[in-house]
Amino acid sequence: MADEALFLLLHNEMVAGLYRAAEQGEGENGRCTTKLESMGFRVGQGLIERFTKDTARFKDELDIMKFICKDFWTTVFKKQIDNLRTNHQGIYVLQDNKFRLLTQISAGKQYLEHAPKYLAFTCGLIRGGLWNLGIKSIVTAEVSSMPACKFQVMIQKM
Repeated sequence: MADEALFLLLHNEMVAGLYRAAEQGEGENGRCTTKLESMGFRVGQGLIERFTKDTARFKDELDIMKFICKDFWTTVFKKQIDNLRTNHQGIYVLQDNKFRLLTQISAGKQYLEHAPKYLAFTCGLIRGGLWNLGIKSIVTAEVSSMPACKFQVMIQKM
């Protein structure tokens, strides 16, 4: 339980610190999102290395996505992804109905505009994990009602 609280506090402080620096003229908001995504990418790479060192090779990209939704997400966010959808043409949608990093902000709509900055790190986390498993991807996030969110993963051919 303490690990989870520390992670939530660290994440909130990373977001706040980067955006505070941007407001003081040390950067732009777009660069803050890119920095958060880059941090998440590197963390995702490291976590996947650690989590998959003793697992068998995956058969295909659907198996990799199932691993991300079950094992990876459970380890990082203490729950599985609520829904995984695919069009079987390289697009996957991961839906989390109660995303931990958004529950700290608010369950109302008044903070909906601030949600994307709290999702950039996680987009990078997913992209970095997939990269280390041999999948190049573009990951975007969408929030229509807090704290639920959807991560869209578009697989790119290497």
